[in-house]
Amino acid sequence: MENKDAQIIAKGSKVAVEYTGKLEDGTVFDSTEGRQPIEFVAGEGQVIKGFDDAIVGMKKGEQKKITITPHEGYGNRDEKLKQEVPRSVFPPEMKLEKGMGFSFKTPKGELIHAAIADSTAETVTLDMNHPLAGRNLIFEFKVVNIS
Repeated sequence: MENKDAQIIAKGSKVAVEYTGKLEDGTVFDSTEGRQPIEFVAGEGQVIKGFDDAIVGMKKGEQKKITITPHEGYGNRDEKLKQEVPRSVFPPEMKLEKGMGFSFKTPKGELIHAAIADSTAETVTLDMNHPLAGRNLIFEFKVVNIS
């Protein structure tokens, strides 16, 4: 009979993981602390590639610290994803501040996330890059369950 605790994560394993994600300056951008661990199927692209790749081969209870480059994280920043739009597309009473994030749907129904990069009386510059694009991400994580 196989010992479940000695099970090793392979592609297709359902896993539960506790983690803390930090930027290189130590700023925490996400964590499961005080929440349930995240659950996902290893190797199915449900998490960023660098995290997905790092989990394969680990055992329950094992901990790891990794640095994920933009290539295996949220990609490099793409200046083509910055777009200037007329101020008139926003409700006149809406206070637009640099860094403010929001979501909208395209005519095809796709949900797009954006942040305000800049604004003038006539235009608003939207940045549709992921907020973590172009950043190295440092993850400390622990495998809490494999099923």
